[in-house]
Amino acid sequence: MSVPRFFCPLELGTDAMGSEIALPDAVAHHALRVLRLAVGADLTLFTGAGGEFAATLTRAGKRDAHVRLDRYSAIEREAPIAITLVQGVAANDAMDATIRHAIELGVAAIAPVVTSRSARVPAGERAEKRHAHWQQIAIAACEQCGRNRVPPILPALPFSSWLSQRNRAATGFLLTVDEAKSFAQQARPRGSIDLLIGPEGGFASEEIAVSCSAGLTMVGLGARVLRTETAALAALAVINLLWGDFA
Repeated sequence: MSVPRFFCPLELGTDAMGSEIALPDAVAHHALRVLRLAVGADLTLFTGAGGEFAATLTRAGKRDAHVRLDRYSAIEREAPIAITLVQGVAANDAMDATIRHAIELGVAAIAPVVTSRSARVPAGERAEKRHAHWQQIAIAACEQCGRNRVPPILPALPFSSWLSQRNRAATGFLLTVDEAKSFAQQARPRGSIDLLIGPEGGFASEEIAVSCSAGLTMVGLGARVLRTETAALAALAVINLLWGDFA
């Protein structure tokens, strides 16, 4: 049985080995009420700053849990190439799945963008709740896949705003079903990658045109039309196979 992993947003140093700490309430609830861990159980903590801590559950109260920090490992499981997934905001389930799989496949960040065909985007407090929900999905994916650094989910921006302020040093790829050239036909990027995936219905022709004018490269994944969540997963897998840690 694998050792359960928990994101623990505390300031933990390597000098804390042997000491006991109280787990944050949400982590304690998950460990005790969801996973039903008992005193003596092994678990792994990571703070998001890199590395991980092997720990032992020493107290299982009704509402609190304490662990002993046993050892620290500086292990990292990040991809060798930094990819920002620029994802057109999709319907709830599709967006959630895209974020989850993208984190598992090693993206460095996710930048949601509002395009002409995006799902309705809430404003104000509802927008903040949705953003927090997306970030929690990223955290849960890191707990599952072993990553010790939590990629940020950036605030959603209009597509035109993202395009005007993007990092010009990054290689930009925009996925479109009408483009014949594949990733394998592209030169190996020298730095980071911006990968643009449209929402349901893809990018509008005007958005594709302005992206071309901004220096992005159109790429395709064959003749079949993929769902937005499938397209993101497939494109990330191909990039990892060509230039990342699948190579």
